[in-house]
Amino acid sequence: MISDQSPPLPSRAWLVVALLWATACLSYLDRLMITTMRGSIKEAIPMTEAQFGLLTSVFLIVYAVCSPFAGFFADRFNRSRVIIVSLLLWSMLTVATAYVHTYEQLLATRALLGLAQAACMPASVALIVDYHRGSTRSLASGLLLSGAMSGGALSGFGGALAEKHGAAFAFQLFGLLGVGFAFLLVLLLRDAPKTENAGQPGDAPAVRMSEAFASLFTNRGYLVMLAFACVLGLVSWSVVGWMPTYIKERFSLAQGEAGLLTMVYLNVASFVGMLIGGAWADRWSRTNPRARLLVPVIGLAAAAPAVFLLANTPLLAFALGGLALYGLTRYFADANQMPILCLVVDARYRATSWGISTFISCMVGAAGIYAGGALRDAQIDVSRIFQFASINLLVSAALIYSLRRRAD
Repeated sequence: MISDQSPPLPSRAWLVVALLWATACLSYLDRLMITTMRGSIKEAIPMTEAQFGLLTSVFLIVYAVCSPFAGFFADRFNRSRVIIVSLLLWSMLTVATAYVHTYEQLLATRALLGLAQAACMPASVALIVDYHRGSTRSLASGLLLSGAMSGGALSGFGGALAEKHGAAFAFQLFGLLGVGFAFLLVLLLRDAPKTENAGQPGDAPAVRMSEAFASLFTNRGYLVMLAFACVLGLVSWSVVGWMPTYIKERFSLAQGEAGLLTMVYLNVASFVGMLIGGAWADRWSRTNPRARLLVPVIGLAAAAPAVFLLANTPLLAFALGGLALYGLTRYFADANQMPILCLVVDARYRATSWGISTFISCMVGAAGIYAGGALRDAQIDVSRIFQFASINLLVSAALIYSLRRRAD
């Protein structure tokens, strides 16, 4: 039977959550703000729409490909140092982006940004569970990921600043903010005490990448989690990529209004959902050792009819309600993803397991967005994408439930 003991928290446990929340926020702000300053970027560096889209695509591809290897580095070496170096490098690249003059230079900085940022999140989620080993683990994980959601929401400030002062100003401002925060992390961020976590980096210095990959890919529980990441990644990226278009066309809204409604309802609900899902799983885990598995199953099962509703209703209020319910309940799974990985993988390979899952999710998500475009070209209604997504949410729930049965 799964056990979920609650040893005393190290003294820095919640400070580390706060520091990594801010780091995740800066990460998503820096990677996404370019999408909010399209006009300013194209004014400074002429490019086609396809070239502008490639700026995001190249980041995503490099980030995905590097994530498994970056995760291994976070398992092999000091996690806090990996995070600090990652933050410092990507912040310097953000500053450097302000000084590019050609499209090729801009594309190169985006690719390098993907490389630099790849190491941060695997190390961060692993460091969180190093500190939070018992009944605070899911809430702490949810708080960390809510920082990423907040950074995505705050990325709109990049567009506002670029409109008033030019794109270079926004890159300089947020890049220098990250550089300064990196030096603060040097003073405050530390790995968890070894006495609190026997699976920390440094306890087994002879671990090799081949051993980590062999352990993970022969682990049936982890293979289920990879299938879960694949299916849920397809849903998540489809919603993010096509929901604004669906809301605009279905309810005859202006582009700006549709985009604002979608992002506000989805991001706010997702933020709240990660906190509720994490806190609920932590509380329930005190009496039910399977709680971290059951809470995501319940959330995904509730999210499925919510997506089906928004794909079929003729009323905007119902569609937005369905979108909010989806964001609220679907993100129970994100708050508990690393805690679930802790139940099924060797403690030495936690960051690597997260990195591989990120690779799978990003690559499948990119393919899903492309497939959605192909369906649009074939004159198939966007609502079909979300009807399919509602089925995939139930498949995701079934995968986690099957993991629970194997974990008995």
